[in-house]
Amino acid sequence: MKIKLFGLIGYPLEHSFSESYFKEKFIREGIENCIYKNFEVSLLEDFIDKVRSNNPQNNYNELEGFNVTMPFKEEIIPYLDFLDKEAKEIGAVNVVRIEINKNKKILKGFNTDAFGFEKSLLENLGNKNIMALILGSGGASKAVCFTLKKLNIPYKILTRKTLLFDNEINYSSLTPTLIETHSLIINTTPLGMLPNLMQMPEIDIEYITNKHIVFDLIYNPEETMLLKMAKTKGAKTINGFDMLCYQAEQSWSIWNAR
Repeated sequence: MKIKLFGLIGYPLEHSFSESYFKEKFIREGIENCIYKNFEVSLLEDFIDKVRSNNPQNNYNELEGFNVTMPFKEEIIPYLDFLDKEAKEIGAVNVVRIEINKNKKILKGFNTDAFGFEKSLLENLGNKNIMALILGSGGASKAVCFTLKKLNIPYKILTRKTLLFDNEINYSSLTPTLIETHSLIINTTPLGMLPNLMQMPEIDIEYITNKHIVFDLIYNPEETMLLKMAKTKGAKTINGFDMLCYQAEQSWSIWNAR
Protein backbone atom coordinates (compact mmCIF):
# COMPACT_ATOMS: atom_id res chain seq x y z
CA MET A 1 0.00 0.00 0.00
CA LYS A 2 1.39 3.38 -1.04
CA ILE A 3 2.32 5.64 1.85
CA LYS A 4 0.77 9.11 1.75
CA LEU A 5 2.80 11.79 3.49
CA PHE A 6 1.33 15.01 4.89
CA GLY A 7 2.85 17.60 7.15
CA LEU A 8 3.21 21.07 8.58
CA ILE A 9 5.78 23.69 7.62
CA GLY A 10 6.73 26.69 9.74
CA TYR A 11 9.29 27.89 12.24
CA PRO A 12 9.39 27.22 15.11
CA LEU A 13 7.01 24.29 15.54
CA GLU A 14 7.51 23.29 19.17
CA HIS A 15 4.08 24.73 20.02
CA SER A 16 2.17 22.84 17.34
CA PHE A 17 -0.47 20.17 18.02
CA SER A 18 -1.05 19.39 14.32
CA GLU A 19 1.20 16.33 14.20
CA SER A 20 -0.34 14.73 17.28
CA TYR A 21 -3.85 15.68 16.06
CA PHE A 22 -3.42 13.82 12.77
CA LYS A 23 -1.62 10.86 14.34
CA GLU A 24 -4.55 10.42 16.72
CA LYS A 25 -7.00 10.86 13.82
CA PHE A 26 -5.27 8.15 11.77
CA ILE A 27 -5.37 5.72 14.73
CA ARG A 28 -8.97 6.60 15.66
CA GLU A 29 -10.26 6.21 12.10
CA GLY A 30 -8.11 3.21 11.14
CA ILE A 31 -6.20 5.10 8.43
CA GLU A 32 -3.11 2.93 7.95
CA ASN A 33 -1.28 4.34 4.93
CA CYS A 34 -0.89 7.98 6.02
CA ILE A 35 1.85 9.79 7.92
CA TYR A 36 1.82 13.39 9.16
CA LYS A 37 5.12 15.05 10.08
CA ASN A 38 6.38 18.44 11.19
CA PHE A 39 8.88 20.08 8.85
CA GLU A 40 10.71 22.91 10.60
CA VAL A 41 11.67 25.14 7.69
CA SER A 42 13.98 28.13 7.95
CA LEU A 43 14.22 28.82 4.20
CA LEU A 44 10.93 28.42 2.34
CA GLU A 45 12.51 28.48 -1.13
CA ASP A 46 14.73 25.48 -0.31
CA PHE A 47 11.74 23.49 0.94
CA ILE A 48 9.68 24.25 -2.18
CA ASP A 49 12.61 23.26 -4.43
CA LYS A 50 12.84 19.90 -2.65
CA VAL A 51 9.07 19.36 -2.89
CA ARG A 52 9.10 20.03 -6.64
CA SER A 53 12.14 17.82 -7.32
CA ASN A 54 11.61 14.48 -9.07
CA ASN A 55 14.87 13.03 -7.73
CA PRO A 56 14.18 9.39 -6.72
CA GLN A 57 16.17 10.01 -3.52
CA ASN A 58 13.92 12.95 -2.63
CA ASN A 59 12.41 12.61 0.85
CA TYR A 60 9.31 14.52 -0.26
CA ASN A 61 8.20 12.31 -3.17
CA GLU A 62 5.37 10.86 -1.06
CA LEU A 63 4.18 14.29 0.13
CA GLU A 64 0.59 14.89 -1.01
CA GLY A 65 -0.18 18.02 0.97
CA PHE A 66 0.89 20.15 3.88
CA ASN A 67 -0.32 22.80 6.29
CA VAL A 68 1.41 26.15 6.54
CA THR A 69 1.88 28.14 9.73
CA MET A 70 3.89 31.17 10.85
CA PRO A 71 5.84 32.77 9.33
CA PHE A 72 4.99 31.46 5.84
CA LYS A 73 1.23 31.95 5.34
CA GLU A 74 1.76 34.98 3.12
CA GLU A 75 5.29 34.28 1.92
CA ILE A 76 4.32 30.98 0.29
CA ILE A 77 1.83 32.49 -2.18
CA PRO A 78 4.32 33.37 -4.98
CA TYR A 79 5.59 29.76 -4.97
CA LEU A 80 2.18 28.27 -5.74
CA ASP A 81 0.76 27.32 -9.15
CA PHE A 82 -2.86 27.86 -8.17
CA LEU A 83 -4.66 29.87 -5.51
CA ASP A 84 -8.19 29.08 -4.38
CA LYS A 85 -10.61 32.02 -4.71
CA GLU A 86 -11.05 32.40 -0.95
CA ALA A 87 -7.30 32.16 -0.26
CA LYS A 88 -6.70 34.80 -2.92
CA GLU A 89 -9.22 37.15 -1.31
CA ILE A 90 -7.78 36.56 2.15
CA GLY A 91 -4.18 36.92 1.00
CA ALA A 92 -2.91 34.01 3.09
CA VAL A 93 -2.56 30.24 2.67
CA ASN A 94 -2.47 27.57 5.35
CA VAL A 95 -3.12 24.47 3.19
CA VAL A 96 -1.27 23.24 0.10
CA ARG A 97 -2.39 20.30 -2.00
CA ILE A 98 0.13 18.66 -4.33
CA GLU A 99 -1.08 17.22 -7.62
CA ILE A 100 0.96 15.59 -10.37
CA ASN A 101 0.31 16.41 -14.02
CA LYS A 102 2.59 14.89 -16.68
CA ASN A 103 5.30 14.21 -14.09
CA LYS A 104 5.17 17.82 -12.89
CA LYS A 105 4.14 18.68 -9.35
CA ILE A 106 1.38 21.30 -9.13
CA LEU A 107 1.07 23.17 -5.84
CA LYS A 108 -2.41 24.49 -5.01
CA GLY A 109 -3.05 26.86 -2.10
CA PHE A 110 -6.14 27.10 0.13
CA ASN A 111 -7.17 28.78 3.37
CA THR A 112 -9.02 26.80 6.05
CA ASP A 113 -8.21 29.20 8.91
CA ALA A 114 -11.23 31.32 7.98
CA PHE A 115 -13.50 28.25 8.03
CA GLY A 116 -12.15 27.13 11.42
CA PHE A 117 -12.34 30.60 12.94
CA GLU A 118 -15.91 31.19 11.74
CA LYS A 119 -17.17 27.85 13.03
CA SER A 120 -15.53 28.31 16.43
CA LEU A 121 -16.63 31.93 16.74
CA LEU A 122 -20.29 31.26 15.89
CA GLU A 123 -20.44 28.50 18.51
CA ASN A 124 -19.51 31.09 21.14
CA LEU A 125 -21.11 34.26 19.81
CA GLY A 126 -24.66 34.97 20.88
CA ASN A 127 -24.94 38.53 19.59
CA LYS A 128 -23.50 39.55 16.23
CA ASN A 129 -24.33 43.20 16.89
CA ILE A 130 -20.84 43.92 18.20
CA MET A 131 -17.56 45.43 17.06
CA ALA A 132 -14.24 43.59 17.04
CA LEU A 133 -10.68 44.58 17.81
CA ILE A 134 -8.10 42.38 16.06
CA LEU A 135 -4.64 42.24 17.60
CA GLY A 136 -2.07 41.68 14.84
CA SER A 137 -2.02 42.00 11.05
CA GLY A 138 -0.30 38.84 9.78
CA GLY A 139 -1.61 35.84 7.87
CA ALA A 140 -3.96 34.61 10.61
CA SER A 141 -5.32 38.13 11.04
CA LYS A 142 -6.25 38.22 7.35
CA ALA A 143 -8.40 35.10 7.73
CA VAL A 144 -10.10 36.66 10.76
CA CYS A 145 -10.78 39.90 8.85
CA PHE A 146 -12.28 37.92 5.97
CA THR A 147 -14.64 36.10 8.34
CA LEU A 148 -15.74 39.21 10.24
CA LYS A 149 -16.45 40.98 6.97
CA LYS A 150 -18.51 37.98 5.84
CA LEU A 151 -20.48 38.10 9.13
CA ASN A 152 -20.95 41.89 8.87
CA ILE A 153 -19.08 42.49 12.12
CA PRO A 154 -17.22 45.84 12.03
CA TYR A 155 -13.60 45.63 13.15
CA LYS A 156 -10.40 47.54 13.73
CA ILE A 157 -6.90 46.09 13.40
CA LEU A 158 -4.23 46.86 15.97
CA THR A 159 -0.84 46.69 14.24
CA ARG A 160 2.81 47.62 14.62
CA LYS A 161 3.22 47.89 10.87
CA THR A 162 2.77 50.95 8.68
CA LEU A 163 -0.93 51.84 8.52
CA LEU A 164 -2.38 50.93 5.12
CA PHE A 165 -6.14 51.02 5.70
CA ASP A 166 -8.61 53.27 7.51
CA ASN A 167 -9.53 50.57 9.99
CA GLU A 168 -5.93 50.02 11.13
CA ILE A 169 -4.52 51.70 14.24
CA ASN A 170 -1.17 51.65 16.03
CA TYR A 171 -0.86 50.50 19.63
CA SER A 172 -0.04 54.09 20.64
CA SER A 173 -3.51 55.12 19.40
CA LEU A 174 -5.37 52.49 21.41
CA THR A 175 -7.68 54.27 23.87
CA PRO A 176 -9.84 52.98 26.75
CA THR A 177 -12.92 53.89 24.70
CA LEU A 178 -11.81 51.67 21.82
CA ILE A 179 -11.37 48.72 24.16
CA GLU A 180 -14.70 49.35 25.90
CA THR A 181 -16.69 49.71 22.66
CA HIS A 182 -15.10 46.76 20.85
CA SER A 183 -16.47 43.88 22.89
CA LEU A 184 -14.94 41.12 20.74
CA ILE A 185 -11.15 41.08 21.10
CA ILE A 186 -9.20 38.62 18.94
CA ASN A 187 -5.50 37.91 19.37
CA THR A 188 -3.85 36.73 16.14
CA THR A 189 -0.27 37.35 17.31
CA PRO A 190 2.07 34.66 18.74
CA LEU A 191 2.41 36.56 22.03
CA GLY A 192 1.78 34.11 24.87
CA MET A 193 2.47 31.00 22.79
CA LEU A 194 4.67 28.25 24.22
CA PRO A 195 7.42 28.74 25.39
CA ASN A 196 6.81 32.48 26.00
CA LEU A 197 4.01 31.93 28.48
CA MET A 198 4.34 35.27 30.28
CA GLN A 199 3.96 37.39 27.14
CA MET A 200 0.72 39.03 26.05
CA PRO A 201 -0.33 41.80 23.66
CA GLU A 202 -0.06 45.35 24.96
CA ILE A 203 -3.70 45.97 25.73
CA ASP A 204 -4.94 47.46 29.00
CA ILE A 205 -6.90 44.70 30.73
CA GLU A 206 -8.49 47.25 33.09
CA TYR A 207 -10.98 48.21 30.37
CA ILE A 208 -12.12 44.65 29.64
CA THR A 209 -15.42 43.76 31.30
CA ASN A 210 -17.91 40.92 31.61
CA LYS A 211 -19.45 42.17 28.37
CA HIS A 212 -16.32 41.21 26.42
CA ILE A 213 -15.45 38.06 24.52
CA VAL A 214 -11.70 37.51 24.22
CA PHE A 215 -10.68 34.98 21.55
CA ASP A 216 -7.01 33.98 21.46
CA LEU A 217 -6.07 31.95 18.36
CA ILE A 218 -3.26 30.35 20.38
CA TYR A 219 -4.08 26.83 21.63
CA ASN A 220 -0.80 25.94 23.34
CA PRO A 221 -0.98 26.76 26.18
CA GLU A 222 -4.68 26.12 26.62
CA GLU A 223 -5.01 29.38 28.54
CA THR A 224 -2.66 32.21 27.58
CA MET A 225 -1.78 35.09 29.86
CA LEU A 226 -4.21 37.25 27.88
CA LEU A 227 -7.07 34.81 28.53
CA LYS A 228 -6.16 34.45 32.20
CA MET A 229 -6.17 38.21 32.71
CA ALA A 230 -9.40 38.69 30.72
CA LYS A 231 -11.10 36.00 32.79
CA THR A 232 -10.31 37.91 35.99
CA LYS A 233 -12.36 40.80 34.54
CA GLY A 234 -15.33 38.53 33.89
CA ALA A 235 -14.86 38.23 30.13
CA LYS A 236 -15.84 35.12 28.20
CA THR A 237 -12.67 33.52 26.86
CA ILE A 238 -12.04 31.22 23.89
CA ASN A 239 -8.77 29.58 22.84
CA GLY A 240 -7.78 28.38 19.37
CA PHE A 241 -8.10 24.62 19.88
CA ASP A 242 -11.52 24.18 18.28
CA MET A 243 -10.44 26.41 15.40
CA LEU A 244 -7.38 24.16 14.94
CA CYS A 245 -9.55 21.04 14.82
CA TYR A 246 -12.04 22.52 12.35
CA GLN A 247 -9.36 23.82 10.00
CA ALA A 248 -7.48 20.51 10.22
CA GLU A 249 -10.55 18.50 9.18
CA GLN A 250 -11.15 20.92 6.31
CA SER A 251 -7.50 20.48 5.29
CA TRP A 252 -7.99 16.71 5.23
CA SER A 253 -11.02 17.12 2.98
CA ILE A 254 -9.02 19.28 0.56
CA TRP A 255 -6.15 16.79 0.38
CA ASN A 256 -8.55 13.93 -0.33
CA ALA A 257 -10.75 15.73 -2.88
CA ARG A 258 -9.32 13.99 -5.91
